[in-house]
Amino acid sequence: MPALVASDLDRTLIYSAAALALTMPDARAPRLLCVEVHESRPLSYMTETAAQLLTDLGDRAVFVPTTTRTRKQYLRINLPGPAPTYAICANGGHILVDGVSDPGWHATVTARLAEQCAPLAEVQEHLLRAADPVWVRKHRVADDLFAYLVVERELLDEEWVKELAVWAENRGWTVSLQGRKIYAVPKPLTKSAAMREVARRTGADLTLAAGDSLLDADLLLAADQGWRPGHGELADSDWTAPAVRALPERGVLAGERILRELLRAAAAGPGRFA
Repeated sequence: MPALVASDLDRTLIYSAAALALTMPDARAPRLLCVEVHESRPLSYMTETAAQLLTDLGDRAVFVPTTTRTRKQYLRINLPGPAPTYAICANGGHILVDGVSDPGWHATVTARLAEQCAPLAEVQEHLLRAADPVWVRKHRVADDLFAYLVVERELLDEEWVKELAVWAENRGWTVSLQGRKIYAVPKPLTKSAAMREVARRTGADLTLAAGDSLLDADLLLAADQGWRPGHGELADSDWTAPAVRALPERGVLAGERILRELLRAAAAGPGRFA
């Protein structure tokens, strides 16, 4: 059976202009391909080399985009290569099959959340009451599953984020700070559970994963082999695990390196990681 590759998107395979980290001389910067347009403006990019690698990966493996984005946010991305049959959105709250959410999976997830953690309304109310309007730009709820804030990062009180994490932990939720967004996500809402379900459906005997944030840690641990870039929450905390390779590259070139690693591992097959 082909390998299953479950990869995070933002700051793992695709990058906003602010996250590109083009530190080389201008004349040596890689050629970029725009893969997302929002409100008539280019929003996310990958290198042209990464685009070809992703196309090759899609031909060789079951590629499953795995994102915290909502379904609507995911569907505006135009990735190169074969259209993925499966995608994981809302941090595992939705499994898309040919672009449509699987109702059975979503019902299973929502029932699990109702049983195991505090309700979304309680967390949303706390965020509205406790966050300082000086640094909060937007309050958002994602697919009625979790909440996040868009903040002015330079004004953000990071001690407040730590206090929020403790508050959330006691209610069965987790907190992740990614760029200008503070996510509050129920602990049972995981990318790894959705990846296991897709692996079951496809019969994959090898699972590969990549990601950069705290919300990707469970995905990386669940896969047979994982990779993280040299930037992001996991890199900032020096997080790693026996089957997870920490790469030195940062920014859009990290996306290129990750795809090379995924393609090599998918071609090698089970039990042949170098």
